Amino acid sequence: MDYIIRHAERKFINMSSFFKAVLVTGARQVGKTTMLRHLAKEQNRTYVTLDNLMARGLAKTDPVLFFQTYKPPIIIDEVQYAPELFGQIKILCDESEEKGAFWLTGSQQFSMMKNVRETLAGRVGILEMHSLTKNEKDDVLFDNVQDFSLPVLQARQARAAKSDVVSIFEHIWRGGMPQAIDANPEQLQEYFSAYISSYVMRDVAELGGISDTLRFAKFLTACAALISEQINYKTLADTAGISQPTAKNWLRLLEGMGIIYLLQPYANNALKRLTKTPKLYFCDTGLAAYLSMWLTKETLMNGAASGHYFENFVVAELLKNNAYSPNRANMTYYRDSNMREIDILVEQNNLIHPLEIKKSASPDRREVRKFGVLEKAQVSRGGGGVICMCEEVIPIDEGNCFIPCNVI
Repeated sequence: MDYIIRHAERKFINMSSFFKAVLVTGARQVGKTTMLRHLAKEQNRTYVTLDNLMARGLAKTDPVLFFQTYKPPIIIDEVQYAPELFGQIKILCDESEEKGAFWLTGSQQFSMMKNVRETLAGRVGILEMHSLTKNEKDDVLFDNVQDFSLPVLQARQARAAKSDVVSIFEHIWRGGMPQAIDANPEQLQEYFSAYISSYVMRDVAELGGISDTLRFAKFLTACAALISEQINYKTLADTAGISQPTAKNWLRLLEGMGIIYLLQPYANNALKRLTKTPKLYFCDTGLAAYLSMWLTKETLMNGAASGHYFENFVVAELLKNNAYSPNRANMTYYRDSNMREIDILVEQNNLIHPLEIKKSASPDRREVRKFGVLEKAQVSRGGGGVICMCEEVIPIDEGNCFIPCNVI
């Protein structure tokens, strides 16, 4: 398989020219190592993985000797297995002015991230990487920053392929794991089965200290059944036969491993009675489809959960693009006690962009009326609209558009 250009490359190169160390975090198998080795092709850069038990043993017992053996500039894979290295990396960073000497990858995990931030403060940049977006697969890279305004959306439309429900659901059903791109349906099932047993279960045992893998497997499947919905801790706990506090801990672990994403509710002092419960999404829709036994894209596309999966797809694409964008944005959702809901609020440059998500090629233009609830929030509004299956950008009113899902 040919190398697929990743949208994270621009941000990584920019960070590497500024920080002495850069850590790329994210779920297993999303392409962290492949990207770094591709970017290091023209460099004389050492490579070592701590999946290698001998290298890991040396890193844990003698960090000084480790760096005498594996000299910077260096790529260290799966660095979470040897947090003992961080102190020595700090010393080496302070002894040299070289930028980008340490390229690190790690499956994001709370104790490691805390350790990195405390030990390497000011020396390390952290980039979160995800599985492939639909546009990465299609080799579409936009040269403008998303702000949901009509000119930006129209400029993106000129580059993007036309929306097509079959190709969108092919991506949703298959997911974005690079190794699974060319798999046939049988191979795809075997891939996700191995992914769960070889990576997810091993990591929850090693990183989370969870020995009851049977219950955890039930918990993971229960999470997939709740995608795009508010978290119901009781349902998750009852399904897996665990307590609600354990369910919360296990959710945090899955979030830390980059398996799920918890979209936080919008909070504003001027508005009362807003929900405080996050919504649950999978970072890779293919994994969720496998766990829920959607065995073909047709059954998923025509099934009762298709709207939930389309919403998860849009949220995941926005999450991934935000991670690689030059401009940071905060994503939340709005729901109040009157059950009024806005699917996504993107907060950027002191503007709020309200977005509704509909799996339809011609949604009702009245959907944007609900954005009026933000008037009481005393915030400045930016461009917004309805992200849907329409083929081209269509203005609804002065501040909103129908937005094809392939231009986000």
